[in-house]
Amino acid sequence: MDRNFVATRVAFETLGCKLNQAESESLARDLEAAGFCLVAPDESCDVYVLNACTVTATADAKARQLLRLAHRRRANSVLVAAGCYGESVAGALRAVTGTQVLLCRDKAEVVPKLRQLGYGGRCVRNHTRRRTRAFVKAQDGCSSFCTYCIVPFIRGREKSRPPDDVVNEVSARVGESYQEVVLTGTEIGAYRHQGLDLAGLLGRILKETGVARLRLSSLQPTEITPALLKFWGDHRLCPHFHMSLQSGSDSVLRRMGRHYNAAEYLAAAGRIRDAVPDAAITTDIIVGFPGETEAEFEESYCLCASLGFARIHVFSFSPRPGTAAAAMPAQVATGIKKERSQRMLVLAKESAKAYRSLFLGRTLAVLWETEASGILTGYTGNYIRIFADAGQGLPNTILAVRLIKLYKDGVWGEIQKEVI
Repeated sequence: MDRNFVATRVAFETLGCKLNQAESESLARDLEAAGFCLVAPDESCDVYVLNACTVTATADAKARQLLRLAHRRRANSVLVAAGCYGESVAGALRAVTGTQVLLCRDKAEVVPKLRQLGYGGRCVRNHTRRRTRAFVKAQDGCSSFCTYCIVPFIRGREKSRPPDDVVNEVSARVGESYQEVVLTGTEIGAYRHQGLDLAGLLGRILKETGVARLRLSSLQPTEITPALLKFWGDHRLCPHFHMSLQSGSDSVLRRMGRHYNAAEYLAAAGRIRDAVPDAAITTDIIVGFPGETEAEFEESYCLCASLGFARIHVFSFSPRPGTAAAAMPAQVATGIKKERSQRMLVLAKESAKAYRSLFLGRTLAVLWETEASGILTGYTGNYIRIFADAGQGLPNTILAVRLIKLYKDGVWGEIQKEVI
C-alpha cells in the first residue's frame, strides 16, 4: 500500500519537564502540518514517539519501561526516542527494544527521518484533543553545570529564541483559543537576546498579545528581582513561582555548585510574598546528596517546613554518568536516602494541604481543563487543583469559583455566576 496516500498514524507520549512538553507540542504541530495523523497513546499506530528526559535514574527507568511496553504492543511500529533520554542512552536503546528505533535529540529531525523511511501521508484532519494550557519554549540549555546535573551536557549552553518568535507563538496559541500559556526553558530566567532579558520579554508578551493567563515554568532565587516582580501587577501573570531549593544546607549547596545560599533563598521568597501575597512557591529538593549528613538533611527539612511551600517535589539523589557528583566520595546509602525521602514526602503533603487550606472560603479564578464522570477539574492561577460538579461547555473557560473544602489533592469548589 502506498504510504503517500495513507496517513501514517503517530502516537505520542511525553515524560519530564515543561520544556519537554513545549517541544512535544511543537513536534506534534510539525507532524500535523506534514500530513501525519496523530492518535492517542493507547491506539494502534505506525510510529510511536517518546519524548523523555534523563535528569534522574528514575526518569530513565520510566522511559525504558514505556519503550518496552510500546514494543510489546506495537511490534511492527517504528519507535522514536526523542529528547534528552534518547541521546544519553543511545547505545542501549536498540538492545532494549529489539526493533527499529530512531534517535532524535533535535525534534526537527523527526519528520525528515520518518520521510526517509517512506512514512508520511495526507491526513486531512487530526482529532487529537488540545490542552487548555499551551507551552511555549523561549530558551534552551544551561551554563551553570551544577555538579549533579546532566542537562548541560545534553542540551548544551544557554541559548534564547528571538523575542519576535516567542511573541508570535504566544499570539498564535491565543488565536487557537488557549486560555493559558506557560513560558518555559531549561533556565528561563537566563533569557537574553540582543540586550532583552526575561523582564523585557514578559513586557512585550503582556503588551502585544491577548493572552488570558501567562505562567513561568521555573526561576532561580537570584533572578527574583524587583524589576521582574513588578510585572505581577498585571493579573494575567499567574501568582505561581517554581523556585528550586535543592538543599537547605549551605555546605550541601556548595557541593552541588548552586549559586545561592539558604539566606539568599529565604530573601527571594520574602520578596515574592511581599510583592504577590497569594503566590504559591513550589520547589525541588534532593535528598541523599553525596556526603549529606543527618545534620545537613535536618537543615533542609527545617527550612522547607518554615517556608510553607505549596508543593515540594522530592528527589533521591541518583548519580548521572559524567557529572562531578557521580565521582564524589561518601555516597549516601540507599536505605538512608529512602528514609529521608519518606520524611520529606510527608512534609510535602502536610505543607501542600496547609497552603490549600489558606484559601478555603475565598473565590478565585479557575481555568477548567477536563471533564470526566460528572466532575470538572481545573487550576487556579496559584496552581491549586480544583474539583466541581460538571456543567456543559465549561472546559477551557475561566470562571469564578468559591473554594468549599479540601478534596483529594486539591479543593472542592462551587462555580459562581460571574465570569472572570
